[in-house]
Amino acid sequence: MNVRQKIRQTSITVKNTEASAGVQEDKKRIILRRIALSGFLSVGMLAIIGYTLPYTVLSISALFEYATLVSLFIFLTVLLFRYFVVNDMEGYFPFVSIIVPVYNEGLLVGESVRSLLELDYSNYEIIIINDGSTDNTAEVAKTLVGYQKGRYSDVKVSLINKPNGGKARALNAGISYSKAEIVLCMDGDSQLSEDTLRMAVRHFSDPEIGAVAGNVKVMNRKKLFTDLQALEYIEGLNMARAAQSFFKLVNIIPGPIGLFRKKAIEDAGYYSSDTFAEDADLTLKILAHSWKIYYEPRAISYTEAPEKLQQLLKQRYRWTRGILQAIRKHKALLINPTINFGDSVILWMMFYEALIWPAMNIFSNLFFIFVALVYGFSSLIFFWWALLALLDLTSAIYCVAVEKEEFRLIPYALVYRMFFILTIDICKAMSTVEEFLGFEMTWGKLERIGTTN
Repeated sequence: MNVRQKIRQTSITVKNTEASAGVQEDKKRIILRRIALSGFLSVGMLAIIGYTLPYTVLSISALFEYATLVSLFIFLTVLLFRYFVVNDMEGYFPFVSIIVPVYNEGLLVGESVRSLLELDYSNYEIIIINDGSTDNTAEVAKTLVGYQKGRYSDVKVSLINKPNGGKARALNAGISYSKAEIVLCMDGDSQLSEDTLRMAVRHFSDPEIGAVAGNVKVMNRKKLFTDLQALEYIEGLNMARAAQSFFKLVNIIPGPIGLFRKKAIEDAGYYSSDTFAEDADLTLKILAHSWKIYYEPRAISYTEAPEKLQQLLKQRYRWTRGILQAIRKHKALLINPTINFGDSVILWMMFYEALIWPAMNIFSNLFFIFVALVYGFSSLIFFWWALLALLDLTSAIYCVAVEKEEFRLIPYALVYRMFFILTIDICKAMSTVEEFLGFEMTWGKLERIGTTN
């Protein structure tokens, strides 16, 4: 064996610790802000009620007509807010550790690590964490250990073998082993764009930045469900992160691509294994410690998406329950924003997306159809669908153009809301019921097909 390949394989144990209570902010200023905002909203609501009440005709038929118009107006207003109101350092090259946790990723780990050697960055290492895989992952990873030829210089690739303990503990093992100031956490099946490190690490020149969320894109496209997910990632996830990034309050650092200041992870108490959304939980803990989180759209991770409906629903079931568990874990911030106002805003947004929006979307579809059929508004169903489709189409065009994505994804917007998102929201609603009823669940494992770029 070449001397340059003699890199020690290591087995370490990491204790999972929890973050302490959030850092206190200026309570007086926050309370005054809340009072002013509440007063403004109350005056506005009273003005609307006072203006519209004399025009209200008290009859059953008029009540349904009035409720339909008001509901449609509110529904479209919320959509517009969600889409458009919520939307809209060079020379800094710290040493970075790329943490790659793998469990039964024998098909993809080799390609993933080899793609990391092509990064347009010269100061980094790769740490593979084999989390007790039962396939050939360990054997494939072992062949990668050593100093491998990178784009600018040799890159050190290390391997840590540990008993199976879940992704959170695997990431903690790699973070603890790393001596770098910045760590990049990713999935073992993901591949990063060559600009990822160069585009993301520059934001850490701001000492307030504790983490940078990357841009997740679907790798295995040109199938119905994967194309719809590609559009969803662009339109439904990245657009929201871009808006949150304006305030440096990104709500979830995605598992396939997240960069962290190691000090921020230590302050937060590392990843925890008590939820099925360890990325959301860690994000909330980092924000609670007054660190800022930025979103960098040019730090891209390509990942496999479920190709079958059953796999997709299984994934969203886990995501939904994991986010609900994270919300419940940090529920004190829902009722007491004086602990950390920014974290409370983010938590309420997550609460809205996980509980209120799915129920609202399902109810709105049923309500409009019922009123249209029973009260003779059936001719308006087409126009209602057309308005929603036009909104989604406009949003898709904007988001695809901003991210310089494939324009062939835009026509999917015509069925995106009435079919795909409605299906996802029904799955979210069922997941919510099971979470509150305390049904047991397991991680599960997405079947990999070994897609490459």
